[in-house]
Amino acid sequence: MAPAASTEPVSSATAATALSPQTWLQLMQLASPALPVGGFSYSEGLEAAVDSGRVSDEASARAWLLDQLQLALGRADLPVCAAALRAWLAGDAERLRALNDWVLQTRETRELRLQAEQMGRSLLEWLRNKNGSNSEAGAAQLALLASLQPAPSWPIAYALALAQTGAAPREALLTQAFGWAENMVAAAIKAVPLGQSAGQRMLDALGAAIPAVVDAALALGEDARQAFTPMLAILSAQHETQYSRLFRS
Repeated sequence: MAPAASTEPVSSATAATALSPQTWLQLMQLASPALPVGGFSYSEGLEAAVDSGRVSDEASARAWLLDQLQLALGRADLPVCAAALRAWLAGDAERLRALNDWVLQTRETRELRLQAEQMGRSLLEWLRNKNGSNSEAGAAQLALLASLQPAPSWPIAYALALAQTGAAPREALLTQAFGWAENMVAAAIKAVPLGQSAGQRMLDALGAAIPAVVDAALALGEDARQAFTPMLAILSAQHETQYSRLFRS
């Protein structure tokens, strides 16, 4: 029988075991839009794409999100989360600081950086409330996360939450990618706007693409990781002064 997930720091061997039902449920909780980190309040440039006319219906919203999944999430946040997951498992504080610096330095606009910082801080608080006092080792992990300056970024904080479930890297990144997809589809439904059925079709399309993107992210070399999405950066910068907004990014 697979061991139940715990809040103890996990080892590589633990991460490689078959997932228990409890671990699956913990991953579902981390992927849920109900996770209290404010993900629902961000569109990551999608609202500006709608305002500019680049996204105007279901087909264009689906194409936009598929591109963002492959070109942004798949080349930056997923690979850096995988690297951070390995660093948490190894207890490598220096590596975690370097990865956190990389995330914040490569956010191309102020609002995208603020999003990474706010969601990272919120997840830290959620982890503290959930399991911060369960063990000395768990408390040390949270102290390290809190010490990251100027703030713990979202991918690094999320990697710790994933590490504490005991899930293997592939299942962990599938969780991260699907959680992102749910938030972005919800943003598209509000911003375009679209109906719920259109949203589910878009989520189906993203779900079909996610496994290959995750596998590519896990195989990506350190030097190949990048954050280069010029049009997204331009739209995000324009969104900062957009006249009417539903979202913070």
